[in-house]
Amino acid sequence: MLSPLDHVLVWDLETVPDLAAVARANGLPEADSQSASAIIGEKFPKHLWHEIICIGALIASRADEHWEVQAIGAPHIGQRTEAELIETFVARIAELRPRLVGFNTNGFDLPVLRYRAMLHRVRAPGLACKPYFRRYTDDAEDLCDISGSFGSGGRATLNELPHAWARRQDRWDRRLESPSVR
Repeated sequence: MLSPLDHVLVWDLETVPDLAAVARANGLPEADSQSASAIIGEKFPKHLWHEIICIGALIASRADEHWEVQAIGAPHIGQRTEAELIETFVARIAELRPRLVGFNTNGFDLPVLRYRAMLHRVRAPGLACKPYFRRYTDDAEDLCDISGSFGSGGRATLNELPHAWARRQDRWDRRLESPSVR
């Protein structure tokens, strides 16, 4: 039997602006998406105004000296409601009590998940079973925070990292192909 420390859950949220919620909060009819969009403007919406449309996750467990993938999936609102996505996800967290791993999860995914659970009145005891909302614990590993040394300035985005690495790899490959390298 595996202990709770033997599970890791790598995850990411995909969201879209929740224009109906923005409209409600500003005393507008829910259907007035044009005015809600104008309220948000060009800036990045507050966490509360992000509707979760997909939760991608990979669950792995420790087996001897390696990790075994137990499940991988990306349920989305084409299959379930947002509330059902959240309910299923936090129930799995409560069941496994895993280490959560993601990119910018402390700055975005966890706050959005908590706000949206509250908005839908979804009980989420799994989010309280470990100190997931504490920044410097091993229970929730935010690769963006770790790679940026927990500073807000100069952090690379997940999109920038592979492009930077690819260019470096290309230069390395060209050096190896050079006639001066034997």
